Amino acid sequence: MVAVAVLLLPGLGLLLFAMTCLEDRLFGDPAPPRHARRRHLRLLPGGGRGAGHGGGPGSERDAA
Repeated sequence: MVAVAVLLLPGLGLLLFAMTCLEDRLFGDPAPPRHARRRHLRLLPGGGRGAGHGGGPGSERDAA
């Protein structure tokens, strides 16, 4: 009977450790999202300029 208790002790210790880590992960404070950034990406060159600043296909230079 002592042999069974000694053999089960490491397994129960590992189970206790795993459950503690799982509870910390589930009930802990959420981390900030990984995709949160300060600036947005500009996928098109000149995308930040308006149409009246002489930069895109709708500017006044193209109309002349």
